[in-house]
Amino acid sequence: MLPAGQIRVGTAGWSYKDWDGILYPPEVTRKKIHPVEYLARFFDVIEINTSFYGHIRPEIGRLWCRKAKGVNPNFVFTAKLHRSFTHSPLAVMEPTSAASIRPNDKDERLAREGLESLAAENMLGALLIQFPVSFKNTGLNREYLEQLLRQFIEYPRVVEVRHESWNKPETLDHFLRHNVGFCNIDQPLLGRSLAPTEHVTSGLGYVRLHGRNYEHWFESGLEGGSGTDSRNDRYNYLYKPAELEKWKEKIEIISQKAQSTFVIANNHYQAKAPVNALELRHLLEGKKVRAPETLVRHYTELKPISEVEDASGNYSLLA
Repeated sequence: MLPAGQIRVGTAGWSYKDWDGILYPPEVTRKKIHPVEYLARFFDVIEINTSFYGHIRPEIGRLWCRKAKGVNPNFVFTAKLHRSFTHSPLAVMEPTSAASIRPNDKDERLAREGLESLAAENMLGALLIQFPVSFKNTGLNREYLEQLLRQFIEYPRVVEVRHESWNKPETLDHFLRHNVGFCNIDQPLLGRSLAPTEHVTSGLGYVRLHGRNYEHWFESGLEGGSGTDSRNDRYNYLYKPAELEKWKEKIEIISQKAQSTFVIANNHYQAKAPVNALELRHLLEGKKVRAPETLVRHYTELKPISEVEDASGNYSLLA
C-alpha cells in the first residue's frame, strides 16, 4: 500500500526512438544503462504501455523491477491491460463494443503471467483498463466491463473510458461499490469525447494527459493506442504552464480523496511527456526537481526548476 495522499508523476512508456539524444544520453542509447533504470532516477512511476500491444514476458517484467528498484526503492509501475480485452481486433475499421472484443483463454493466461511478475515484487501500482472513445455506455458494454473487472479482481484496477456517456453518477457509484478507479483524462474535445474530470472512486486516483493535438487526433491508426509513424503526430503536444496549473489544481483535489494518485503524461513525441511530468512535479512539490541534463539542454524552460543531473548521477551547472 502506498502512503496516504501520495502523488506519483511519470510517463506512459519509455521505449521511443525519438527520445534518444533528447532525453536519453549515449549511455542509455548504447544500452550501458537500461531506460527504466534511467527514468527511475527522476520519476516514481512509469506506465507500461507495451503491455497493450504484447503481453509482458515474466522474465522481462522481473528485469524491469530489478532495474527500477536498484535506483529508486519508492518506484512502482502501472500497466495497461492487453488490447485483446478492450479493443476490437479491427478497431481501425470498426467501433469497439462488447460484441466486437474477442479475448481468449491464452490472452488471459499471458496477461496474468506478466502482471504477476510485477505484483510479486510489490511493484504493480495499478492495472489500467483502457477503452477507446467508440466504447459507449450501453447495457451490453456495462455487462462486459463488469465481467472483465471480476476477471482481474486481484489487481488494483483503473478504467479509462473516453466517451462522455460514461460520465454519469450511476457509473461512478458502480465503480465506487466495486473499488474500481476512474481514470481522469485530458484529450482533444471532439464530438462526445470525455471532458476533464476529477473523479475518485477507489483508493487510487488516476490522471492521464494525452495532449490536445486536435488536428491529428484521429489520423493515428489504432484507436486508443499509441505507437509510431502517424500516431506520433497525435501525441505531439507540449502543455503550456497555464494548462498545467489547471491540472495541478485538479490533481490536488483528486489526491485529497485518494490514498495514492498516479499522474501519467502520454504526450510522448520528442520527449514532451517527461518535460511536462517534471513541470507538474515542480508545481505539486513547490521545489526544484531532479532532471536529466540532456532533456534540460533540449528544453531550456526546465532549467529554472531543475537540479540538473548527468548520466553518471552527478549534478551539473548548465550555462
